[in-house]
Amino acid sequence: MVTELLRQLAERYETADFIQGDPSWFMHQVQGRDNQEAMAWLASCLSYGIRTQFMPRIEWLLDRAGGEVDRWVRQGDFEGDVCAGDERCFYRLYTCRQMNALLRSYQKMLLEYGTMGEYVRRSATDGYTAIEAICRFYRDHGSGGIVPQDTVSACKRICMFLRWMVRNQSPVDLGLWADFIDRRTLIMPLDTHVVQQSMRLNLLHSKSASMTAARRLTEAMCKVFPDDPLRGDFALFGLGVDPLT
Repeated sequence: MVTELLRQLAERYETADFIQGDPSWFMHQVQGRDNQEAMAWLASCLSYGIRTQFMPRIEWLLDRAGGEVDRWVRQGDFEGDVCAGDERCFYRLYTCRQMNALLRSYQKMLLEYGTMGEYVRRSATDGYTAIEAICRFYRDHGSGGIVPQDTVSACKRICMFLRWMVRNQSPVDLGLWADFIDRRTLIMPLDTHVVQQSMRLNLLHSKSASMTAARRLTEAMCKVFPDDPLRGDFALFGLGVDPLT
């Protein structure tokens, strides 16, 4: 019964309408693979808390970049918009200084590897090692605390970013990295909401939003969606809003 419910919810919610009001909306507003990848990464980094609060901050970045997000980072144009010495709040716990550090680290990645995708292609073999590689790069290059230092936590925003980049044949996700990361190896993005919905269905039995729990939930979703376990992300979203459930 749970399997059928999850499949029905995934079918219902993985549509183009899902994008409206979701942070994935931003990566669909720019042109070209490099801009989509860059916009998706920055949007994922700021996607925590209340949507009505973080969505305007992401939109501010998009506006400052004039839609050319990759160039804005690669050429260092962000330095005039987000200053290294500015300790004022950028968003919630993040200061402008921390945001500048994130952008500088990202700029280093682009200048050394060309794109984030190329860095991941050279550094990872699957979804989990991609998370490890991204954490490692930003830890080693002074991310300023925005990117997790390791994979002890669920790394929810990185997992969400990887979903966007890897899953193809989706009206929501871009699938830009589908040729070198197998979508079957992706890890479920896990936060408090997903934990709650998963516990309702006995897919999880702990309130901990850890990587261990995220991988356990992914294993459960592999039984429902063997070829594409992160379809379960849409199903659990739907479980929280569908009055029929």
